[in-house]
Amino acid sequence: KMQKCLLYHAVEPEELPTLRELSTIEICKVWSGVSRHIYKQLLQKRVVEIGIGSFAVLPAHANVAEGKVLPVERPMFILSKPLKMFYNLESDETKIPAEMPVVQPDFENIAANIHFRHEIVEQCVQETLLCFAGALRDNKEVEFSFR
Repeated sequence: KMQKCLLYHAVEPEELPTLRELSTIEICKVWSGVSRHIYKQLLQKRVVEIGIGSFAVLPAHANVAEGKVLPVERPMFILSKPLKMFYNLESDETKIPAEMPVVQPDFENIAANIHFRHEIVEQCVQETLLCFAGALRDNKEVEFSFR
């Protein structure tokens, strides 16, 4: 699945049949379902891999008063290495602890929760990631917000 997001050419509209069929509200509903699913996985200390990278809650340090440091946990999105190399992107090197289980999104579960067919959910996510990769390829600024 990953290789599909490494684009040598621009994304053509015919490569996005599902996104063209769905309304903006439906696309938002899918991603809101995906977001909830990822959140539940993160609460269980799992890493969720979505093709272009992974969501994880990682240990970090917060600077409090007078040089005191507080250990905290921080939700993060870590871009995949192949994607960073392919698009020549720079980001901090973030290691995911080996003991953390890595899971893929459970599209059947997400679809059941939002009352969509699971093929639609999976294709909507894949096509959105393709659009995201297309924007990276064309050096466009992208805002991807999750609750």
